[in-house]
Amino acid sequence: MLNGFKDFILRGNVISMAIGLAVGAAFTAVVTGFSTAFITPLIGLATGSVGDFSTAEFAVQGAIFPYGKFLAAAIAFIITAAVLYFCVVVPMAKVQNRFTKEEEEEVDIKAALRDCPRCFSAIPAVASRCAHCTSEVEPDSEALSLAKLPVQR
Repeated sequence: MLNGFKDFILRGNVISMAIGLAVGAAFTAVVTGFSTAFITPLIGLATGSVGDFSTAEFAVQGAIFPYGKFLAAAIAFIITAAVLYFCVVVPMAKVQNRFTKEEEEEVDIKAALRDCPRCFSAIPAVASRCAHCTSEVEPDSEALSLAKLPVQR
């Protein structure tokens, strides 16, 4: 039982996830500090309050609601999300697009159907003989070119 747990912990993706969580927590602390030290006071000055509004609160029947803490956390979240999007997601998408080959669409040659002119059964458009009545039919030239098959004469 302990060997299975050891294998699980030492698996590469678990260790990578743990490192990602640690770096994410540190990054969140930096963004929260930046937001608390610079962004929140600037917004407080712009809105007319004295500097930091993260201590702003209101009371209703003796219950205190510190809404400034929520605003500071929301601002930190928005900054974190924006930085992660513009510094991680967008560049990674560009790298993935650069390295992925543009694959041609696979054509299913049996998907395009038409009716047999003799027995009116559905047959593939590229067929040269009906599977139902075995009569010879002329293949559809457009379907042959889409399937990259030679035109039969």
